[in-house]
Amino acid sequence: MSMKKVLLVAATMAVPTVALAHPGHDGGLVGGLLHPLTGWDHLLAMLAIGMLAVQMKGRSQWALPLAFITALVAGGMLGLMGMGLGPVELIIAASLVVLGSLLVSQKRLPLQVGVVLAVFFGLYHGVAHGLEAGTAPGAFMLGMLLASAMLHGAGILMMRLGQQVWAGHLARIAGAGMAVAGGALLLG
Repeated sequence: MSMKKVLLVAATMAVPTVALAHPGHDGGLVGGLLHPLTGWDHLLAMLAIGMLAVQMKGRSQWALPLAFITALVAGGMLGLMGMGLGPVELIIAASLVVLGSLLVSQKRLPLQVGVVLAVFFGLYHGVAHGLEAGTAPGAFMLGMLLASAMLHGAGILMMRLGQQVWAGHLARIAGAGMAVAGGALLLG
């Protein structure tokens, strides 16, 4: 077995633990900023939205992140009110599988389909954040939105730079990792 495969298997086995046990649950602005950066499930989904937006080209590059952030706010409000939407963690894990698979396939979805996916997954990620907001929920949500927007931007930047250097392979490699991480969360 190659070293790359060994590292991939080891990283995949660590994902469920890391994703479900991360800081940023204390509330406040700092907690909100840290939450999406320290939970692999949220971090990978935010990067994937930015990357998928570039892969889809055109208006998708602003429409997908904006749709996700808007749904994140709506879901966050639901979560703050204590309203869940069913299997939140299951949908979050599935978001990684779906978004990662779309990056691997390098399929260009129609804008409307991409926006619907961004809204659906953003809503569930928002509910999870809202349920975990802790103290000072307004500041937490602001920090979470800022960090999420930065991660979307990082995904966009990675994809643009990756297209020049890696000739399209970055999306496939990153997408495969994201899909595997989502699968591990579903099984874990």
